[in-house]
Amino acid sequence: MQRGLALLLSLCLLGQARAAGADMVMRLASLEWQPYVSSRMAHDGWSSYVVDTAARRFGYRAKIDYFPWTRAMQLGMKDAQYAGYFPAYYTQERAQQCYFSSSIGSSTIGFAYLKSAPLQWQSLQDLETRSIAVVAGFSNGPTFDEWVRQHKLTVDASPSDTLNLRKLLAHRVDTVVIDKLVLRYLLATEPTLAKERDRIVFHERPLAELSLHVCFRKTPDGHAMQQAFDTALHSLPLHKMEDDYFQRIETSVVP
Repeated sequence: MQRGLALLLSLCLLGQARAAGADMVMRLASLEWQPYVSSRMAHDGWSSYVVDTAARRFGYRAKIDYFPWTRAMQLGMKDAQYAGYFPAYYTQERAQQCYFSSSIGSSTIGFAYLKSAPLQWQSLQDLETRSIAVVAGFSNGPTFDEWVRQHKLTVDASPSDTLNLRKLLAHRVDTVVIDKLVLRYLLATEPTLAKERDRIVFHERPLAELSLHVCFRKTPDGHAMQQAFDTALHSLPLHKMEDDYFQRIETSVVP
């Protein structure tokens, strides 16, 4: 009942925008982050598929524009032509800057390393002497991020996971912070990495399990969109959708 009322109120606000001549498009800034978001994948990736399916439940369609992640966040928060950006990990800092949607999925973050140089770690203190590749602008969990802010860890930031894995293969870093599913996908589909896939291992001990969200602009329209989106999202059978989507990927892409 409460969700239905929230959706009704949100749609009233969104309907006012449409009546004023706005197109029925929910435009979002994002990045190339296969298999979650990608212009080269069916439905623009798994996360985009969820977002667009939910948007269509309240009369919109998602339009994704691709940028480096830091640029995507800036545009999603500040540019009025965007409803927001995604897929974003929840952080308290970001929660002050935007309206977070409910979870559109989750991500297992961990460390990739070379089989020839085994990585042993039980706490972040074990990594203080290691050089760690990260993607610029990504949050990797509150504890890891705080250690980085305090300069307790040595990180090497670059624009993409692919570049970080190339650094690892070239022995320019000791380990890479990466999503488990992203690593699996890149090692199966990226030509420069696929031939080296047997050299790279994902550590069995995860760094973090993080939920993924849409970060809507902190405006009245952004709040209305977030409310409508959440109501629609809660009606989706996400687990079944995920199983079906990745089963198609595994049968067509992953050896």
